[in-house]
Amino acid sequence: MHHHQVGNTGTPPMSAGPSGKRGRGRPLTGGANTSAFKAADVAPAAARRKKQKVAEKHIPDKVASLLPESAIYTQLLEFETRVDAALARKKLDIQEAVRSPPPVQRILRMYVFNTFANQNQDPNNSYHHHQQFGNPREPPSWTLRIMGRILESDARDPDGNTTKPNPALPKFSSFFKRITIQLDPSVYPDNHTIVWDAGRGSNHVEGFEIKRQGDKEFLANIKLEMDYTPERFKLSAPLAAILGVEVDTRSRIIAALWQYIKGKKLQNATDPTLINCDPALQRILGDKSVRFASVSSRLNQHLSPPQPIHLEHRMKVSGPMPASNACYDVSVNVPPPLLKEMSAFLTNLEKHRDIDLYDDLITSSIRKINEHLRRRAFFLGFSHSPVDFINGLIASQSRDLKMVVGQVGRNAEKERRSDFYNQPWVEDAVIRYLNRRPAKASEGPGNT
Repeated sequence: MHHHQVGNTGTPPMSAGPSGKRGRGRPLTGGANTSAFKAADVAPAAARRKKQKVAEKHIPDKVASLLPESAIYTQLLEFETRVDAALARKKLDIQEAVRSPPPVQRILRMYVFNTFANQNQDPNNSYHHHQQFGNPREPPSWTLRIMGRILESDARDPDGNTTKPNPALPKFSSFFKRITIQLDPSVYPDNHTIVWDAGRGSNHVEGFEIKRQGDKEFLANIKLEMDYTPERFKLSAPLAAILGVEVDTRSRIIAALWQYIKGKKLQNATDPTLINCDPALQRILGDKSVRFASVSSRLNQHLSPPQPIHLEHRMKVSGPMPASNACYDVSVNVPPPLLKEMSAFLTNLEKHRDIDLYDDLITSSIRKINEHLRRRAFFLGFSHSPVDFINGLIASQSRDLKMVVGQVGRNAEKERRSDFYNQPWVEDAVIRYLNRRPAKASEGPGNT
């Protein structure tokens, strides 16, 4: 410890502080020098790791010159780069398509019919007659069915038979938010209204079935409320007259209104955000001059939910079955057929565990190649000139050792001469060293 302090007395004295006391000298020890070296090296560490991660896949040039077969590996790396670039471009395209998929218009064909059972018009063979005489018999009943499917161009097989519904297409109930069936109150005074609501969270199905007991014919009213995504609105008569649209989404209605304003040149020349309404537009927006930012709120009173689809079905309990078979076509929007496949592709693209595994194997192999390359250079240098190689190695190790212990700035040859200790700062350094010894000695024998 004594030798260490004397050896570092080459530090210039500290200037006196504001209190007049001379500051304690802090020799540049090995720990301080090492921490300074590390602090200077921490900043670019992340950048070096990033560059190293990119370059770890490439074979060193010296190895490539020794192994001509490594050119095939280099070509594979270039091909992998092109494939990664193509996948990145395709991923962006698919993400954009999944984020805002363009709807595909299809035809939803609905079938409405009913069947019946145990119906008999003979009074002597009626249900009540059998009940009166104690003969068991099932009561007469009917079943109303409402079904539907998306029409496809290839919905029939080569034999002309209808194929099964495509499971990738939405089911029938997904196109409606509410279905209401009104039975004849005179025939069914209790519970004559049946309502299915999509908001109750039930699973979507291919159709609906309602079964009741009865042997009388009546007229059933069916109301189907469509579930549009995005939401659609019915335009008022004045707004529909100037836009030529009856039902559409809010964004398309505002876009059509903007085209009307541009076509009629109603935009104010001084203030482009101001609209000078013509008589037809003034009846809709309410003022002669309005700002375009307020158009959307002014249109609320002219937009209403679209009218539901009303159907009437004559419930028959006699004749051929199915009875009163009717067919209706409705135009609907369905998701693109490849939307699920595109979403699955994006999911699988993120989970490339096999590719990561092989990348780690390649990186590990390249590190081993680099390690063997350094060993080869080491032994080749030793074999060409053993003496020069050993001297250079010792000098290199000596420089590294001095850097570790913080003795880079010391000159051992100068410290061996007496002139080194006759410099002006030596006396002050010795006094400061001797003044510290009593304080450290008072701490106890273990701190000497």
